[in-house]
Amino acid sequence: MTTTIRKVELDDKERWLELFKAYIVFYESELTEDQFELTWQRIHSDFNMYGLVAVSDGQIVGLAHYLFRPSTWAVEDFCYLEDLFVDPAIRGKGVGRALIKELELVATNAGSTRLYWTTAPDNATARRLYDSLAITNRVQYRMALNQK
Repeated sequence: MTTTIRKVELDDKERWLELFKAYIVFYESELTEDQFELTWQRIHSDFNMYGLVAVSDGQIVGLAHYLFRPSTWAVEDFCYLEDLFVDPAIRGKGVGRALIKELELVATNAGSTRLYWTTAPDNATARRLYDSLAITNRVQYRMALNQK
């Protein structure tokens, strides 16, 4: 199976949306249709949110969303991989690794000195991949804030 990684394009919306919705369901969460559309619009604007897709046999089989953020620890921006999802039918065939490796190149070429991401503690499949690519020496804490 040959996989190519490229930027998400406007013609990719239908399949991108299928995969992004599956990702949200995987994490037992919900987003409104407006939020899906907002994310799509942000990826295709100057918002500092970007998307990659993995294509295999002419079909989009994975996606990655990322952004760059300034740091108090470095002059260069850090690259944050916010979402990574591979179609469950083809997991374990190197698509997730290919997406991360391409993002590593993107971040390096942008002058970033760090690429980082988080995952759920019980996501054993993803953690096996991540443990083979990077180290973790931090724990994430999260507070849900009520909007007034």
